[in-house]
Amino acid sequence: MIEVRVQPEDFDVGRELDRLAAGDTDVGAVVSFTGLVRGGATTAMTLEHYPAMTEKEITEIAREAEARWPIAEGLVIHRHGRLEPGDRIVLVAIASKHRAAAFEAAQFLMDWLKTRAPFWKSEASADGPRWVAANEADETAAARWKK
Repeated sequence: MIEVRVQPEDFDVGRELDRLAAGDTDVGAVVSFTGLVRGGATTAMTLEHYPAMTEKEITEIAREAEARWPIAEGLVIHRHGRLEPGDRIVLVAIASKHRAAAFEAAQFLMDWLKTRAPFWKSEASADGPRWVAANEADETAAARWKK
């Protein structure tokens, strides 16, 4: 089962990955992706959401991933609130018997999070704040998973 957590607090990637790999001797792969706030012109990013809606939507897509791939265990952590460049935003980690399933499930979840997760993102810069939406490359990546 894939655990979903939406939280303002940071997370320890190593500890989370160790937890996924512990206990199940049938797991042959743990694949993860950690997203960070980019710097450059961005001085901060603020992520807003409606808690009940966000967790429900992410949980539904996690259940879809479980139906598509043989996942032993998984985790999706997505932060909200004000984040600075270099801060961790998201962790997707999938444990599976085989690496291909783990990679595909993790990519599926990240593509969905980038394009459909109900977060509103605002980037702050010297030019002022601006709302951020999924770009064309994100939409193209997500399109490959449509049934």
